[in-house]
Amino acid sequence: MKNILWLMMLMLLPTALPAQHADAVTGIWLNEEKDAKIQIFRSGDTYAGKLVWIANAYEADGKTPRKDSKNPDAALRNRGLLNLVILNGFEFDDGEWEDGKIYDPKSGKTYSSKMKLKGNTLEIRGYVGVSLLGRTTVWTRSN
Repeated sequence: MKNILWLMMLMLLPTALPAQHADAVTGIWLNEEKDAKIQIFRSGDTYAGKLVWIANAYEADGKTPRKDSKNPDAALRNRGLLNLVILNGFEFDDGEWEDGKIYDPKSGKTYSSKMKLKGNTLEIRGYVGVSLLGRTTVWTRSN
């Protein structure tokens, strides 16, 4: 009888564990270098993220806000970095946010990306082509 009871508990355990909620990724995140904060938010059925704080937000003159100067599109190089959307198109599926894009304003490059939440850390994998050919950065939830 004890064996049957244990077996039933083991079978029900996966349903008792909390499932990852799609909106769990929303909020303010500090990047790995600790020089930027990104606000991740829901945008329709997908998730996006924008720069809400950056260290050295101004050019050397201390007055001119930093621009997206590395952008490959010359028409976009004059836009400011603050509130710039750098994450977009992420769809929640099976505990991960997939099929998104991440823009790196430091290099001006855009990568395919996926994200995985682990407690108060967010693993973001940027890649070209296949995920195997990429790099993972870890962000921490900001207070």
